[in-house]
This record gives sequence, structure tokens and C-alpha cells, in this order.
Amino acid sequence: MPLPADVVRLATGAHLATVVTLMPDGSPQAQLTWVDSDGEYLLVNTQPFRQRTRNVARDPRVTVLIHSAADPWDWAEVRGRVVGTVGGDEAIRHVQGLAHRYLNREYDNPQWPEGRVILRIAAEKVNTPESVRRRARARRQGPPPASPTNS
Repeated sequence: MPLPADVVRLATGAHLATVVTLMPDGSPQAQLTWVDSDGEYLLVNTQPFRQRTRNVARDPRVTVLIHSAADPWDWAEVRGRVVGTVGGDEAIRHVQGLAHRYLNREYDNPQWPEGRVILRIAAEKVNTPESVRRRARARRQGPPPASPTNS
């Protein structure tokens, strides 16, 4: 299922995202990070030993909140699951691409022996300012009137 255009636009721009995973005790763990999209999935590049990587291996549920650097009212929340990972050279190339997008330079942090991993996140629910407004309008309008019956 393709992601909505607003989600892809935000995810493929230089906008930071807060990724929320669940700790072993069920408490949320949130971390600000770079984000990307291939149009179908959100992509989060991380390291295999990070807490969020361990969290999603145990419980794949995540929430990702992407917010525009320029407009605080331009955001997208994606609730979903990590449905796969990509490692190796592809993950290293991906983080280099993200570094160019966010920093305008090569990613110069050390490549740990464990390497990098891309978390592929499938959306189950998406909220954007427009989707929230649309639902609010529908609630204000109420249910459609009952159709008259012939008696």
C-alpha cells in the first residue's frame, strides 16, 4: 500500500522524525532521527546494537512522527510495524545518502563492526493535519439522516 503523498514528501525532505518503540517493560522509547521513504515504506537507518533495533526485534510496533523544519503545522504521524530490515552495503549507502540530505556532506561517524540496518516500516494508520480536519468535519456533520420508511 503506497504511503500518502504528504508522508512521502516529509520523509524524503530534510525533516527530522521522532521514532517511538516499546521497551521490554512496555514503556515508550522515543528518539529523534533521520527518516526516508521509498513510497511504500518509511525507512529508518540505525545500528543493530541500538535500543530501538532491539525493541523492534521483540515488538515490531512503532510510531513515527515527522515534522517539517519550516512549519510546525506540517507533520505526519505513522503508526505501523517494522516488516523487514536491510543491512550490509545497501544500508551503508543509504546512510551516506541521508547524510548528504541532512548535513550536505559524507557521514563521517565510525562504521561500527556491526554495520548499519534499515528498518522498513509499513503504515497501519496515518494522521496528517488534513486527515485530522477531514475526520473532525465528518464528526461535526454527524451521521446521515435516516431514510423514511413506507408505513
